[in-house]
Amino acid sequence: MPDPVLELRGVSVVRSGSWIVADVSLRVAAGERWVVIGPNGAGKSTVLSIASTRLWPSRGSVAVLGEEIGRVDARDLRRRVGDASAALAEAVHRGLTAAEVVVSAATGALAPWWDAYSDAERARAVDLLDLVGVSALADRTFGTLSTGERQRVLLARTLMPDPDLLLLDEPAAGLDLGAREDLLDRLTALAARDRPLAIVLVTHHLEEVPPGFGHALLLSRGRVVAAGRVDDVLADGPLSAAYGLPLRVSRDAGRHTARRA
Repeated sequence: MPDPVLELRGVSVVRSGSWIVADVSLRVAAGERWVVIGPNGAGKSTVLSIASTRLWPSRGSVAVLGEEIGRVDARDLRRRVGDASAALAEAVHRGLTAAEVVVSAATGALAPWWDAYSDAERARAVDLLDLVGVSALADRTFGTLSTGERQRVLLARTLMPDPDLLLLDEPAAGLDLGAREDLLDRLTALAARDRPLAIVLVTHHLEEVPPGFGHALLLSRGRVVAAGRVDDVLADGPLSAAYGLPLRVSRDAGRHTARRA
């Protein structure tokens, strides 16, 4: 079998004597789109931080793009990993235009002030803004954008270096219904493309799992409850066990919802 795009083997993280995640394993192959889901405090964002090479586990091993973390310079790998999170949104200077936020990712910078960008790179930034539906905002400053508009600009930014692996931490958080549905449409279209090779998305809500994401990792209290095909994992039994109450899952047109049974 070819090397997976991402592989976590028995990963655990301990902080102040408490297990944040314990013995988590995940294997993501090329072409797969995974969702990581579970209750608050389940360890979802911690797993994503490990996958991004920005957090070193207390135990276990991590391979990203066929390279074993700890044996290579993780900075080189990060150029091939698109990583969007709430921390990134907070770090972006509010005075930058949307186009500047996107194009600066070509060099891995948070601002364009110290680097020179080619006309082709600037054109690609605008094309990516168009891909996520906000090309009209290219000259608007980041600080004047709505939450939903910022989320889409950051998604375009993560795609700027044409990453092999895309990691998205709650991209629909804080969006109203219309903005959420538009973003999910964009993610569904992105999932159908050849690149990125693999996508891993963290969410709290079944309604935010885009069609086209075929695999799921379900966590609870830092441990794996279930992992595999999305319809097997996002099902009554596993979700009831993860959330500690009886749940009934419905599916319609590739979307999932759950309510108390």
